[in-house]
Amino acid sequence: MKINKILGIYTPNIVPMRSDYSINEKELRRYINWLIDKGISGLYPNGSTGEFIRLSFEQRLRVVEIIADETKGRVPILAGAAEPNISMVLQACRRYAELGCQAVSVTGPYYFKVSQASIEQYFREIAEQTPIDILLYNIPQFSNEISLDVVKRLAADCPRIVGIKDSSRDMPRFMDTLNEVKSIRSDFACLIGCEEILLPALLMGADGGTVAASGVAPEAVMKLYDSFLEGNIQEAKRIQFKLLEVIKTMFSAGNFPEGFREGVGLRGFQVGRGPHPMSPLEMRHFNDMRTKLACLLAECGFAEASAFCQETRLSLNSMLEKLRQRLP
Repeated sequence: MKINKILGIYTPNIVPMRSDYSINEKELRRYINWLIDKGISGLYPNGSTGEFIRLSFEQRLRVVEIIADETKGRVPILAGAAEPNISMVLQACRRYAELGCQAVSVTGPYYFKVSQASIEQYFREIAEQTPIDILLYNIPQFSNEISLDVVKRLAADCPRIVGIKDSSRDMPRFMDTLNEVKSIRSDFACLIGCEEILLPALLMGADGGTVAASGVAPEAVMKLYDSFLEGNIQEAKRIQFKLLEVIKTMFSAGNFPEGFREGVGLRGFQVGRGPHPMSPLEMRHFNDMRTKLACLLAECGFAEASAFCQETRLSLNSMLEKLRQRLP
């Protein structure tokens, strides 16, 4: 599949795990097919939601291999290639090109603080050598920020750099990117990485988004996107506001992306726990979050979550009745 422009909703998938933290390949394949059946525009493995930083390099490659094999060209793949050095980024780029991915997503260098001049040179060297298109990934919470001036120069000079994903949660910065970079290069794709501002970003000219909520409620996120395309802004606004409480609930679990992982579990998948442990106190809070999330998803009409919500409510009512019976 050859698709030049990166458009629509790319789902950053979670990675189902077994108890030994190996990849549950069978469940990952089932999950990917489900997402495609629900109409998502594309897949985004090895993003933050996929916990790429907690996987080995070999596991990251394997995740994309599994997804490319299962997808079989039905939707494009934007593969995360945020590796710790240029050599490993290019190794990932070569493999993902062989697998037929549409492009790769690369963050600014992380852990060490480096200058903007160094960041620009980093991307220029990758762009000169990569066999696959690159989407810049600006997420200054966890990596060096890619300044707007650097983005503009890279967009102007490097044909292999075809767009940017912005997860900075900085709407003014994203609007400046739309205004200043697209005036230099109109085909430069601008994706938003924060579902809380998906509709505002689309209204201002975003080409789409990579949003974790689309891995839990793909029907709702795609309905929002399609409503926007159809000009039904009131419906898109309704869905955006409805999603806010679901998103906040999943984030409240702590240890991102455990809340989103549990959301996928409530949709009927065996996802397991993520590679990073939670404390006993966090687990108690997590159980409360799961109940609230199940009922929110049930209210959205997702039948898989309804059973858990109803079961929890019945259990709570039974417990309360027993307490009332003990009272004098």
